[in-house]
Amino acid sequence: MTSTAGVDADQPGGEKSTAELVHNLTEQFSHLARTEIRLAVREAQEKAKHAGIGAASIGAAAVLAGYGVAVVLAGVVLLIALALPAWVAAMIVGVVLLLTAGVAALVARKQFRRSAPIPSEAVANTKEDIQVVKEAVRR
Repeated sequence: MTSTAGVDADQPGGEKSTAELVHNLTEQFSHLARTEIRLAVREAQEKAKHAGIGAASIGAAAVLAGYGVAVVLAGVVLLIALALPAWVAAMIVGVVLLLTAGVAALVARKQFRRSAPIPSEAVANTKEDIQVVKEAVRR
């Protein structure tokens, strides 16, 4: 004996009505959308996890590089201290570091000024366009 569950006796050959097809399509689409959203969330969580691990690794590398630079600078001080008193060697290295930091700060300042958040060229072009349109309307 065959099952007739889900098949109307009025429908010839077990075909579903348009309403049933639309209902099934809506259910399937809804299920597909929920499944895709769950997959996207899971994928985003996995990528965020990897990004966090990467950021922590970069942070650790930066700290270790800072310690390495400090050791190299101490070596430079000790090297200069072979020819001059240790305090003079430390002052020379300190002054060179401060001058280098100052130059880096000036370069950064110049770059930040060039990267103003307002697109000045586009604003100027837009003002010019508005002026042209105003003049055209006046004529």
